[in-house]
Amino acid sequence: MEDPRDLRTEAQIGGFSTVVDLPRIRLTVTEGPDQGATCDSDDEMLVRVGTRPNNNLVLTDRNVSGYHLDVSRTRAGWRVRDVGSTNGTFVAGMRVFDLIARSGTVISIGRSKIRLDALDDDPIRASLHPAGRFGDMVGQSVVMRRMFSRIASVAATNTTVLITGETGTGKEAVAEAIVQASPRASAPFVVIDCSALPANLIESELFGHTKGSFTGAQSDYRGAFERADGGTVFLDEIGELPIDLQPKLLRVLERREVRRVGSEKTRPIDVRVIAATNRDLAQEVNERRFRQDLYYRLSVVNIHVPPLRERREDIPLLVEHFYNLLSDGRHGPSLAEIRQRLCDNDYTWPGNVRELRNAVERALHVPDEDPMETQAEPRPQRSPSAAAVQVGTVSYAVDLSVPFKVAKQQLIDAFEKQYLSALLKATRHNVSEAARRAQIDRMHLHKLITQHRLNQAE
Repeated sequence: MEDPRDLRTEAQIGGFSTVVDLPRIRLTVTEGPDQGATCDSDDEMLVRVGTRPNNNLVLTDRNVSGYHLDVSRTRAGWRVRDVGSTNGTFVAGMRVFDLIARSGTVISIGRSKIRLDALDDDPIRASLHPAGRFGDMVGQSVVMRRMFSRIASVAATNTTVLITGETGTGKEAVAEAIVQASPRASAPFVVIDCSALPANLIESELFGHTKGSFTGAQSDYRGAFERADGGTVFLDEIGELPIDLQPKLLRVLERREVRRVGSEKTRPIDVRVIAATNRDLAQEVNERRFRQDLYYRLSVVNIHVPPLRERREDIPLLVEHFYNLLSDGRHGPSLAEIRQRLCDNDYTWPGNVRELRNAVERALHVPDEDPMETQAEPRPQRSPSAAAVQVGTVSYAVDLSVPFKVAKQQLIDAFEKQYLSALLKATRHNVSEAARRAQIDRMHLHKLITQHRLNQAE
């Protein structure tokens, strides 16, 4: 996330620095019930502000939301982001949702004012992983090697981990790396995609069921937590878990015991839990779509996977990694040719590492096409690994050569881009009106617009 040119590194090992000085900020409450309270950023370079006790800067101002805003470090500077507050975030009298702030900026929330000051002469020292690879992940950027170092530290423990990041950044790869570096590496590793299971089956898949407990339950079934006993459960897309199941999951996490659907008996389990989401769970809590107590329990340790646009220096390395993985020694474009096509541009890679991998594969196997081009419409001629899905009057292309989760995300991305393009056109790019029509949160709409590059001039 940070620009390596702004950082000071030392302690070289094999050409890699193992220590880095990171920029810091201080938030000071200058007005309001908590006047005089301060909070400095740590090596995560993230400060959360709100009234709930697990914020970094906890306020007592009743006009401030439980999770009101956060301040994080990006390449452009310190980013102030409202996370769906009720009363809004204001700078210089204007309501802001997402902005880059400079030192001295005063932020107004509720009845409080907070000043942001850069501590340029007092950086914080953090450790870096000494290699540009961890598990199946590659990255020589400072932000990735900070993440690798954090993974190495947390892997040795049994603590619950929450992995966050945009779609396609590699959250599952992080989970797998944690498991492989942990004492549970040889134990069961059970993956549950909470977005892929029907609501009426997810409870049974998580906790199991007894014979006859519901129509179709023809025998006893061991759920994910029982199957993973002694090992790890990875709950992917935890933000999609239905609200009525969240208390049951919380009970399992707290008591370390599970009860099958239709049974009165509880079974003790020894399971480590890793969860991942591309949603902002703090905002989900504010909007009552995610339970606060479950959020507390899941976010014991947080690992954020940076988007590809925040670590552009890793793109050539990733292109080489995917080239070696996918080329199979076949004749085709050279690595140098593919690097030139994919690296020498300002493309922001909204689909992140997954999109880059697909681009490398296209460049290898269809060299006459532009690898940066995404195909939303199905082609008349398809390979044996492609199929068409008809939804109403709309036909979508499905690539059967990729896993279900990837194919599903490709369809979702195509739908979102088409829907939002039409919506913005119909509302003449009035985002507030578009959010009302779509009945979605305005900040979430902003995020989708940016993700699909719909805020760029055509």
